[in-house]
Amino acid sequence: MQLPQEAMLLRVFIGESDRWEHRPLYEAIVLKARETHLAGATVLRGPLGFGKSSRLHTAKILRLSMDLPLVIEIVDSEEKIQSFLPILGDMLKGGLVTLEKVRVMVYRRVAGSESPQS
Repeated sequence: MQLPQEAMLLRVFIGESDRWEHRPLYEAIVLKARETHLAGATVLRGPLGFGKSSRLHTAKILRLSMDLPLVIEIVDSEEKIQSFLPILGDMLKGGLVTLEKVRVMVYRRVAGSESPQS
């Protein structure tokens, strides 16, 4: 798959305990991105954060560590990202979604690694 040099970065900020159709929301988003043939998705787990409610989510306090902040990053062409937004909107009950233009410098698979279909 070839990415254009000018692309879009989609970021989705959610909580680790968020769910969609009986599975973790972050997993459902990544699988839906793969199903719709987006270039790739990465889930990042944050050790500390807060959102609109200002409630602190941290890994330091055991009782609060059940809902750590997550960020899902997806980079692809603007057209593909825009077509994914309605799907994403149906999956989200809350959270934050941002978009920004990015310049893709390198996008290639390491020789000998798994194929994208695996």
